[in-house]
Amino acid sequence: MLLRQTLIAMFLIAGSTPAFGQDAAKLKPAVDYAARAREIHKTAILFDGHNDLPWQLREHGQIGLDKIDLSKEQKLPYQTDLPRMKRGGLNAQFWSVYIPGKHENPLRTVLEQIDLVNRMTEAFPNDLEQAYTAADVRRIAASGKCAGMLGVEGGVAIENDLAMLRIFHKLGVRYMTLTHNQTLDWADAATDTHKHGGLTKFGERVVREMNRLGILVDISHVSAETMSDVLDISQAPVIASHSSAFALCPHPRNVNDDILRRVRTNGGVVMINFFSSFIVPGAAAKVTAKQKEIAATVKDKAEAEKQLEAWIAENPDLYGTINTVVDHIEHVIRVAGIDHVGLGSDFDGISRWPKGLDSVADFPKITEELLRRGHSEEAVRKILGGNALRVLERSEAVAKRLQAETKPDFDPVATTKHVD
Repeated sequence: MLLRQTLIAMFLIAGSTPAFGQDAAKLKPAVDYAARAREIHKTAILFDGHNDLPWQLREHGQIGLDKIDLSKEQKLPYQTDLPRMKRGGLNAQFWSVYIPGKHENPLRTVLEQIDLVNRMTEAFPNDLEQAYTAADVRRIAASGKCAGMLGVEGGVAIENDLAMLRIFHKLGVRYMTLTHNQTLDWADAATDTHKHGGLTKFGERVVREMNRLGILVDISHVSAETMSDVLDISQAPVIASHSSAFALCPHPRNVNDDILRRVRTNGGVVMINFFSSFIVPGAAAKVTAKQKEIAATVKDKAEAEKQLEAWIAENPDLYGTINTVVDHIEHVIRVAGIDHVGLGSDFDGISRWPKGLDSVADFPKITEELLRRGHSEEAVRKILGGNALRVLERSEAVAKRLQAETKPDFDPVATTKHVD
């Protein structure tokens, strides 16, 4: 009898004890991914590839910086200010000095944009500092400031004159997006008529001179053929400063898998854009179709815009989420590898962004989701900024070698005859 009772007791105890495997996993304490993300951001370098705050300031009459205080948190349309940069752990930023593809004074306007960034940096010396090298970025980030670099968005700015590249480099420009939305005399854009089948001979010279100077060649905004031509020529790693994965969202602004594989070979980095139209499949086409539908019956532009915004607000599937962004990151990792993906938010230059990624304060949410999906801390650090820094360092090394081997590419008279 005693033996029988003992066996029954043992059975009951065993039945109340969770088994190994799935049941045991349920008892593990929940991981605080948000806390882990915050810890990583304390020491990681978050290097965003593209921010349009300078043009946003210009568009809203704030080029003088006398009516806006970036040391205080701003409301929309602004997505960038010092308090939110600190909360987001943003300690390295490529400021876009943007110029529309069709502009009567492209060079002067870009110089004004560079001046605006310089004045913004000088206005907040305890928070911002201009960087010229990867070593500068590391030093400035370690000091608690945000390291700023200049990226010219739109090769129209050089006005078909290679000398402008050398001037830009001396002013601190460290990448140039070859085109914006318009095809140039020497390069096809992604969203315009393809006139050249990629780069012209002059376009090839632009790439070579950028390599020699140490200005990263940015393949965002250019056609797939232009991307391919750049990768044929460039001796330095390239960047796509704010583009996403074409395979997930087939928009011409994105990078297809063939190019992703070539970026891996080249050693470059594709920095994921947050614009909803570039990450949510079909979103751009739906918005364009609705815009045309409204325009057909509403002649007042302000009212048409109001109706379009109301319609977009009623369709949350047009925005995407943090998960959508991380899906694009993971696709690039699968095709190109963990060493070839980064972040290029396009904050202050986009009209729709993923739910939950409202400003520069929200970068840690991406880190949190990456951790939740099982990515290692080492991988996360590469995505946040390690890959961008590696590309910048390699570009500097290539430039040093090329400057010892070759002379500046010089045109006695810069005219459009050189763009053939």
